Amino acid sequence: MPARRTADVTEDHGNEIAAMEQRIGKLVDELRELRKASPAVAVPDYSFATTDGETTLRALFGERDKLLVIHNMGQGCRYCTLWADGFNGLLPHLEDALAVVLVSKDPPDVQRAFAGSRGWRFRMASHGGGAYIQEQGVFGEAENYPGAVVYERDGDAIARKNACVFGPGDLYCALWPLLGMAGMDGAEWTPQYKYWTRPAKLEDGGENLRD
Repeated sequence: MPARRTADVTEDHGNEIAAMEQRIGKLVDELRELRKASPAVAVPDYSFATTDGETTLRALFGERDKLLVIHNMGQGCRYCTLWADGFNGLLPHLEDALAVVLVSKDPPDVQRAFAGSRGWRFRMASHGGGAYIQEQGVFGEAENYPGAVVYERDGDAIARKNACVFGPGDLYCALWPLLGMAGMDGAEWTPQYKYWTRPAKLEDGGENLRD
């Protein structure tokens, strides 16, 4: 049997990839329909701290009837920072569709300082590790786990509609499929806060350097 041409093998492999992408696309459509049909569960009107003082879950809706709450583990998590960096670029688009807030256990002043260092534009609120995250966490018994929850409001009533968990390779960070095109996964790459490497020699003398 004659050997197959490289072009033929490449074409077959490309067709297999395209077919899998189509299957994934259909599954994503099915997932959206399941979420659309999922029952909403009533929740309390939790309290949060912000740089402007105390607020409530209801108040975070503003004039909207849908609210996306991004669960962030705080400035100590590089992965949470990666997801938030990505969502920050989408924020104007997201806020055209629904209210958005990022919450973490960090105090409001720490949240705001870290957000400023990243260029984040989110509205932010602190749950302080209290009742909200203990009861509304996205991953079983694990409090303060990264993810997101969508809430709906009907008058004064608030209900939890859907939730998701964030993790390497998930659907919520555009970086993972792009790394996947290079044959890489979360086991081969870890996000960092900064990607600058200090030169071996500093031409300015190096005094008062901060990493």
